[in-house]
Amino acid sequence: MADGIKPNLGAAEDSLRMVSAQTQQNEQLSDEELRPASLDDFIGQPRLKEQMRLFLTAAQKRGVPPDHILLAGPPGLGKTTLAMIVANELGVPVRITSGPAIQHAGDLASILSSLDEGEVLFIDEIHRLPRAAEEMMYIAMEDFRVDVMVGKGPGASSIPLTLPRFTVVGATTREGMLPSPLRARFGFTAHLDYYPDDELRKLIHRSASVLEVSITEEAAAQLASRSRGTPRIANRLLRRVRDWGVVHDLDVIDEDAVQAALDLYQIDSQGLDRLDIAVLNAVCRQFNGGPVGLSNLAAMVGEEAETVETVCEPYLVREGFLIRTPRGRVATQKAWKHLGIVPPDDVNSLF
Repeated sequence: MADGIKPNLGAAEDSLRMVSAQTQQNEQLSDEELRPASLDDFIGQPRLKEQMRLFLTAAQKRGVPPDHILLAGPPGLGKTTLAMIVANELGVPVRITSGPAIQHAGDLASILSSLDEGEVLFIDEIHRLPRAAEEMMYIAMEDFRVDVMVGKGPGASSIPLTLPRFTVVGATTREGMLPSPLRARFGFTAHLDYYPDDELRKLIHRSASVLEVSITEEAAAQLASRSRGTPRIANRLLRRVRDWGVVHDLDVIDEDAVQAALDLYQIDSQGLDRLDIAVLNAVCRQFNGGPVGLSNLAAMVGEEAETVETVCEPYLVREGFLIRTPRGRVATQKAWKHLGIVPPDDVNSLF
């Protein structure tokens, strides 16, 4: 596999989870339906929106394409949407590719040489570009040229090809994996944060309007609280609640409908699903609150260790249900309380 990227053993499990922030199969068209087309319509990330508005407006007033843009943050927060918005705000076409889709430097050279003046090149998962393509990007982004090899063997020669000025918008969930020379060529780096519930409620109301779904404020608040701070999850849950409303002939989605629909999908009030609860139960009940090693925990819940580590743990740690210690995973008071279990006295003393 390119660049030594290890296969994600938890990918199959993650793609089946309602609360996964990864794009699921056949979901792309649904996401595009709900995608805003301008910064004014984009909900959330207020400081980032103002930074980007200033950045793009200044470039337009100067009459030149803006500097290259890096969008960094967890999946599902709107990096692809912002890339589309950049092109829309500038009034230019956008070319879309991804790091894994570029297998050789020649693939990238073909894309770069076909770009028009001012065009936006969006590269998703840019941290997964192969090394040869990364090195080509250094020159293309800074000097707007590529060196095309002609011929093979001792008689091969390099011909510099001048490129029109363009803007690269790179998206990454692993900013630390980007080589420093590549990261340094981005003139603006935008870090996307998880959404608070009030912004998710606004997003849910907007999406409901697009989907022609009537939803009460209480129902939107319920959905927001279970969406793990992630717009993609909020929109996915909204579509499933819409299905519930259609099947049960509801004119308005209320709090009871949200509760019933998400109970069916085993998503609780904190946005935890079956696998999350299984992990917490194992730590608290089988291992007396921990510490417990990753391999033992994974064996207890019947999952691969990487699935537990990459699919469950990030949210459980971020929300304060688990903490990582040198000796293993430990459940917090919040985890015991959420499960409705009174922790032993010796566990109470740990917090």
